[in-house]
Amino acid sequence: METKHIHISDYSYELPDERIAKFPLARRDQSKLLIYNKGEVSEDIFCHLPEHLPSGGLMVFNNTKVIQARLHFHKETGALIEVFLIEPASPADYEQMFQTRGRCAWLCLVGNLKKWKEGTLRRSVSIGGQQVTLTATRGILHGTTHRIEFEWDFQQAAPDMQLPSFAEILEAVGELPIPPYLNRATQESDKTTYQTVYSKIKGSVAAPTAGLHFTPEVLADIDAHGIDREEVTLHVGAGTFKPVKSEEIAGHEMHTEYISVSRRTLEKLLAHDCEAIAVGTTSVRTLESLYYMGVKVMGRPDLQEQELHVSQWEPYELQGGEPPVDEAIGALLDWLRRNGLSTLHSSTQIIIAPGYRYKIVKRLVTNFHQPQSTLLLLVSAFVHGDWHKIYDYALAHDFRFLSYGDSSLLIP
Repeated sequence: METKHIHISDYSYELPDERIAKFPLARRDQSKLLIYNKGEVSEDIFCHLPEHLPSGGLMVFNNTKVIQARLHFHKETGALIEVFLIEPASPADYEQMFQTRGRCAWLCLVGNLKKWKEGTLRRSVSIGGQQVTLTATRGILHGTTHRIEFEWDFQQAAPDMQLPSFAEILEAVGELPIPPYLNRATQESDKTTYQTVYSKIKGSVAAPTAGLHFTPEVLADIDAHGIDREEVTLHVGAGTFKPVKSEEIAGHEMHTEYISVSRRTLEKLLAHDCEAIAVGTTSVRTLESLYYMGVKVMGRPDLQEQELHVSQWEPYELQGGEPPVDEAIGALLDWLRRNGLSTLHSSTQIIIAPGYRYKIVKRLVTNFHQPQSTLLLLVSAFVHGDWHKIYDYALAHDFRFLSYGDSSLLIP
């Protein structure tokens, strides 16, 4: 069957609510680890993961950091309005956004929108002992998101004091957006447990949850086993929770996510024969997108950075055959050098589903995903349709599911 005509109903399974982990284990690396190795299923504890990985391999992690993306405002009427940051608009660059002072704009989802027809929302916050007023003004609609203009200033003139950055504003008033299926309020502990120990680059509104199991001890053991480590950045969007509502996946529009990959990482990939162990589906989407970006610059060496974007169905529509992976990655590396860039900044909308042929990822560490989700499609494509065996085993052996749940190592 052509990938576009896959019926999402074929990727369903019964997930009782009690199997969804509402909180993580007290110690991250004590999660259960399901091992799928060429059709055989077994289990271990996550802290033993390095023992199941090949010495000399390259393991790739997503170092994105979850931001406190939920902002709450009360109107004078008492109505509660939630503003959920989705994507920076002005400035559009993530790094610049968090450093900006006094004014910025985001594309946001708005909760209780019908109660916010017009006007400016305000709230007061104390930062560094100074009272600051934060305002939000609704702008034009972009698809399902609104452009929201934020402004902030001291309530009283504060001579010689610099306005707080937007990062400081979020730290003071934002709430960490834990997944909706946990059906509970965010707790103070989530600020730590819903971040990977190696998170660095602010921008995600959801954690790359496969990485939540890693501890400094496990990372040190990976090094001790002679496994190389590299990091990429993909900022996880709210679209990661977007259900597939169309009967066929052709009707599902994948969300766009922003990635950055250093020249060093591409060089490491080439040194490892363009083969990688991916930690999480976000690392998969990043790594596999690199191949198609490389193919683009092989055909058009003068491409601009924004033209490297990988659209949803591009991998399935490649004309004229597929060049070798090392040639594509080499071409992308040459393109970066020619343009004097040390880091690739681009975006991807790639959908990975049965029918997709993996180019770079040879092993995958991932959690257990929701029924009828694009993430389950990605797993099925990776294990050549054998996902039922994995999920049946996990359900029968008390594995915990979803973001705070247990882990798996998949070797097709």
